[in-house]
Amino acid sequence: MKKLKEFIIQFIGLKQGEHNFEYKIDNKFFNHFEYDEFNDANLNVKVVLNKKTTLLELHFMVSGTVNINCDLTNEPFDQVIEDDFNLVVKFGDEYNDENEEILIIPHSEYEVNIAQYIYELIVLSVPFKRVHPGVKDGSLNSEILKKLEELSPKSLEEKTENEDIDPRWNTLKKLLTDK
Repeated sequence: MKKLKEFIIQFIGLKQGEHNFEYKIDNKFFNHFEYDEFNDANLNVKVVLNKKTTLLELHFMVSGTVNINCDLTNEPFDQVIEDDFNLVVKFGDEYNDENEEILIIPHSEYEVNIAQYIYELIVLSVPFKRVHPGVKDGSLNSEILKKLEELSPKSLEEKTENEDIDPRWNTLKKLLTDK
């Protein structure tokens, strides 16, 4: 994977205080990570870097849409994404990213690459179950939905209207009601 140069923040020359960085994210960004779950992406990422004497505080905010396929119908739709994430960058003897909210980098470092954190924030912001809004409100007209409805198990009332039931079962049902 090539390093994404625009996501490298050189903090050594920055004054103490807040610094704002803004990024436009599209599918090209995800190609660098070999991630192909999104049909399209249109996201804005804002990063606020608060430089202090002994550490860096990064606040990531993402908003926009990703076009994904519905898990039920495979129909593409735009999923709204809005999320944020905080990261503290400390300085130590060696690189350590075991804690998801604290990054430790060597004292000799003068820059930090935030591409991986932006990628993870976006991917983890997508709901686990991806359902087209038209499925939820019933407005989606899809052949797959019609076939699912046709093949779904029918309720007991529908079965009794459409099928003849063996009279022996009816006698057993009386046992349940004769209490």
